[in-house]
Amino acid sequence: MSTPHATDRFDDAPDDDLRAAEYVLGVTDANERRAAQARIDLDGAFAALVDAWEARFADWLLRATPEAPSPRVWLRVRTELGWSPVEGAKPTRWNDVRTWRIASALAATVAVVAILFALRAPPPAPVPPPAPPVVVAPVEPAPRPVTVLARDDGSTGWIASIDAAAGKIRLAPVPVPADAQGRVNELWVIPEGQAPISLGAVSHDKAQTIDVSEPLRTTLRVGATLAVSLEPATGLPHAAPTGPIVAKGGITQL
Repeated sequence: MSTPHATDRFDDAPDDDLRAAEYVLGVTDANERRAAQARIDLDGAFAALVDAWEARFADWLLRATPEAPSPRVWLRVRTELGWSPVEGAKPTRWNDVRTWRIASALAATVAVVAILFALRAPPPAPVPPPAPPVVVAPVEPAPRPVTVLARDDGSTGWIASIDAAAGKIRLAPVPVPADAQGRVNELWVIPEGQAPISLGAVSHDKAQTIDVSEPLRTTLRVGATLAVSLEPATGLPHAAPTGPIVAKGGITQL
């Protein structure tokens, strides 16, 4: 088994602006689209690029040609409004103009009574103007950098957001079927020049947060590598990887 090195990077990956544009246009395949959706939840900068491209294409929606509703839809609308299903049919009570004249007269009477009552009532005591509210501008947290764990074919396997100080790794996978042999995905951190250290099992189809024990938090630094291998479901965490590496990515920033 070959041990991944920290020099593995994604130098050939297209820039984020192009990824965002392709996602908005819908020209990506299913795996790439799921990866982009997962990254939007974790990467505020990438989410802003997606919003910008959606705004650029918004004007195209105004060019859509209006279509008349089908007879069935128009019949449903007339029925929901209480109109006769057939134009020209005998109007219902709610379509009768006399009903609306009576309702208008009652409303006018109630309004006159309310005005007379208000004129007889003593004027209310003046209410001092309320103090202007104190507006506190919300502080937007800076987007946390992400580490992409790529598969051998270059597609995204997991996207990791690392909080080394708190000992938290937020992982969002691009969902794939479970291993046919019953093996599980095990996450490893590989500091430069050191052996892999297990961080436990990770899901193949659901986002999760990995808690890193305090003694291992120093391994979460720039230059280290995160890797996922397929391992037996028993005996976790393992002392060393024995199965194939299915995804890996170097930590370039925190």
